Amino acid sequence: MFTLSGFADEISADLDEQLDVLQSLGIGHLELRGVWGTGVLDLTDEQVKRVKRTLDDRGVRVSAIGSPIGKIGVTDPFEPHLVAFRRAVMLAEYFETPYIRMFSFFVPEGQADAHRDGVMRRLDALLEASMSHPVVLLHENERHIYGDIPSRCADIMRTFDSPRLRFTFDPANFVMCGVHPYSEGYELLKDYIVYLHIKDALMSPGQVVPAGQGDGELEPLMRSLVEAGYDGFASLEPHLSVAGEFSGFSGPENFEVATRALRSLMTQIGAQERS
Repeated sequence: MFTLSGFADEISADLDEQLDVLQSLGIGHLELRGVWGTGVLDLTDEQVKRVKRTLDDRGVRVSAIGSPIGKIGVTDPFEPHLVAFRRAVMLAEYFETPYIRMFSFFVPEGQADAHRDGVMRRLDALLEASMSHPVVLLHENERHIYGDIPSRCADIMRTFDSPRLRFTFDPANFVMCGVHPYSEGYELLKDYIVYLHIKDALMSPGQVVPAGQGDGELEPLMRSLVEAGYDGFASLEPHLSVAGEFSGFSGPENFEVATRALRSLMTQIGAQERS
């Protein structure tokens, strides 16, 4: 069972256009990463209230705060980042979602193991800062961070072994690291997956493509999740026009292409969609 969501800032910077497209596609959630060209953690309080009013009026809910927490260098100053994280926690509560997307810090090429302790200390500090709040931190695999490949993602999950730290599986990001996502990652991570990003890619030349058209092994991944009783979000992050380090863009037409591809794949494996 999959509930569709998506990074609506891939549709447009304008909130109303984001919602128009989502609703035309029958999608009732969004992963809040940015509006009006501003990242979610940089929105003013007044802008946050405006977003909430608009979402409530349109009947669209937030599946997760698509924060950039953890996308700084492992040796960069941490205190300002901790302040930003507390903002993310506040926003999750305000938008009534338990989920905050985050990462495990950029590490120098080839030096991930040397920086493991620093990564874990910072992740522990984030968990500690969220202790009294009803939120779940969702670690997303991403290139160039500590948790970029399945073994290190599993290391993070096993180290903390906490229901308050779970995993967002992004197949395309694994492909970009030269990893076959399902074949090399699913068994290691299956017990921690509570959220899915729908993004596929070709191993060579590293091009992002619609779901099921690349090397992301989405068909066996989603089939196995269904067989395991998965009941959670499948969040579209198509990156079909621009794939950047901190965000991507698809535009309304490509977002629709991505949605059709996902639903076609769901039909193929007999998956149900929760409205």
